[in-house]
Amino acid sequence: MSELQLTHLTYCGANLPRAQIVFGPELTVVYGTSDTGKSFIVKSIEYMMGGADLAMVPEGDGYTQILLGLLMPDGSPLTLLRAPDSNSIFLYHSDLRDLVMDMPDASVTAVHNARSRNSLSIHLLHALGLDEILIRKNEAGGTRPLALSDLLHLSLITENRMVGDVPPVLRTGTANTRTAELSVMRFLVTGEGDPAVDTGPNAGQRRVHKGQVQLLDQLVLDLSSKLVTQENERQLRDRLIRIRTALDEQSAPLRQVNASHREAVDARMETARELATLDERLIEVNDLLGRFKLLEAQYHSDLERLAMVNEAGSILGYFKVGTCPFCGAERQHQQPNHRVEETTQLHTAVEAEAAKTTALLTDLLPTIADLDGEQTALISRRVAAQSDIGVWDQIIADLEGGIAELRSDVDELVEERSVVERELELQARIAELDDKRARLVGEGAVAATRPTQHIPTATVGAFDSILQQTLNAWQVPAADHAEYDQYYAEIRAGGRKRIERGKGMRSVLHSAFTTALARFCMDRDLHHLGFVVLDSPVVTYRDPEPDDIDDVELTSTVVDRFYKDMLSFPGQAIIIENGDPPTKVLSEAVTYHFTGTTSGRAGFFPASMRGSGR
Repeated sequence: MSELQLTHLTYCGANLPRAQIVFGPELTVVYGTSDTGKSFIVKSIEYMMGGADLAMVPEGDGYTQILLGLLMPDGSPLTLLRAPDSNSIFLYHSDLRDLVMDMPDASVTAVHNARSRNSLSIHLLHALGLDEILIRKNEAGGTRPLALSDLLHLSLITENRMVGDVPPVLRTGTANTRTAELSVMRFLVTGEGDPAVDTGPNAGQRRVHKGQVQLLDQLVLDLSSKLVTQENERQLRDRLIRIRTALDEQSAPLRQVNASHREAVDARMETARELATLDERLIEVNDLLGRFKLLEAQYHSDLERLAMVNEAGSILGYFKVGTCPFCGAERQHQQPNHRVEETTQLHTAVEAEAAKTTALLTDLLPTIADLDGEQTALISRRVAAQSDIGVWDQIIADLEGGIAELRSDVDELVEERSVVERELELQARIAELDDKRARLVGEGAVAATRPTQHIPTATVGAFDSILQQTLNAWQVPAADHAEYDQYYAEIRAGGRKRIERGKGMRSVLHSAFTTALARFCMDRDLHHLGFVVLDSPVVTYRDPEPDDIDDVELTSTVVDRFYKDMLSFPGQAIIIENGDPPTKVLSEAVTYHFTGTTSGRAGFFPASMRGSGR
């Protein structure tokens, strides 16, 4: 039976390193530290296969293209390209694993539209030979075409759904989708779709539908009035690609000029800091010079006064009669040569003081000379720094002019891109409303007979056998008598419903159901996507929760047996787990170990881009 195979998931962005996982054709295991992007891989695959939205993580900033590689049932490669927050998917009939600049081979919408053939769902279902399959959608027996999402939720299990309360068969758990979800399960295990039945609404429903049609018409008119161009979706997509290419081309020189501007500003700031330091030192030198020159003048003045005292003392000592001018002795008390001796002592004292002052002056003069030299050098360096600041100011002004010009061009492209994206969003919304209107208008009469959604007992028994074999192979405790209860769409094991078990058992039972369903279909050549993606399938522990339901402890044996069993899985399996897989798995499967550190591979995104995202 026709099946798909995932080959790689790649995130690309201009001037950014690729974030990529290459999947093996059989078992691929991604394990390691939390918050490294493991669950983000699962969500990205779901998004690329037609998911409605994808909550980007901070590490994904700047990545504009998401590529998912597939091998089609005929063995040919197909690359899906989708941008974050976009409903359009571009198809390339080749294996592309880097930033794509070529025109796509085809463009489809991620939204399944039964009225239009231009959707990823229709494209892949056609390749799988399932585009003509109908499934029952309501109790009246009305049918609708099978959608890719009907199959994907039975192959790709996110962490929340793995431990959630909603039974594995059901996608939403709501009453209005339950019939279709049960019909999908019936189709997979029997290979039989539902016959086309036109049930049509009753009189009351027709009145409601008429009002809904009128409302939809008004909404379409309102949205159409907001369209500003006459371009169709294809033209808008081509224009958007050209705009994004131009943005990438314009962004590179803008980043380069911005970098030059930052360098110039940093250089000017460094020069300004140097100038401030020079000014501070120049003030200190000027102050010291002023004080030292005053001190020099004082020393010269002191020397002049001492010379005068020495000269005056000699004259006074020899010629004045009467009281001694030096010691104050009266004439009658003076000894012979008294004045000569006193004059000599005065001369000696004056000479000593003059010598001391001269020595101080001699020491001071070299210091003044050094300060004069430093002052001259500081003034020269200050003039040079002021000149450098002027040069940097001119460079910064020139760069700012270039930045303004480049930014103006980028802003124009960003505005044009916003207009195109808004137009595409309006057109997608109008198409969605037209589809809803067509479904309401196209309702017919009530069918005379209603098809059954019951799965034959023998088929259910055969599936239960595969489910039990799976649990036994994993050595899951307290999981005997496993069965699928088609009336409640629930899994039972050990005499208890899955919803009645703790998180560990809920995840293991969900994983067992998913892999058993895939084995059942592949062994019997029934339709299946051909791969399973399981996020946290074997929970080996849980935090204590006083109000939680008692659970069976899942030992390391369950983990080891689970991986051993998955090595023999008939299709492609992708496992996401925190714990390390057994050594045998590391040697036989394709494995990725996310360390969350600089040792080894940090996470899905390159280490420099990481911050969060389990």
